[in-house]
Amino acid sequence: MSNWTPLRTCAVCRKKLPKSELIRIVKFADGTIKADETGKAQGRGCYVCKNDSCIEKFIKKKGANRSFKTNVKEDVYEQIKRLQDR
Repeated sequence: MSNWTPLRTCAVCRKKLPKSELIRIVKFADGTIKADETGKAQGRGCYVCKNDSCIEKFIKKKGANRSFKTNVKEDVYEQIKRLQDR
């Protein structure tokens, strides 16, 4: 058995971290965007570190808008804040 862990890049600080240390935001095929609590939902995703500074920058600069090239509702950013506290 190997000890391979998938690495993903934070959309804010651009650090490569294990997938489990990041919050995933998903754009589904129907166009809806949500924070993915399982990390396994199908769709286009972007990742952000769970630390306060990255999340604050992501929300302030509307990082999901940039990643998905569309306007993202404020409730998505509220979901990200809630996932950060876990």
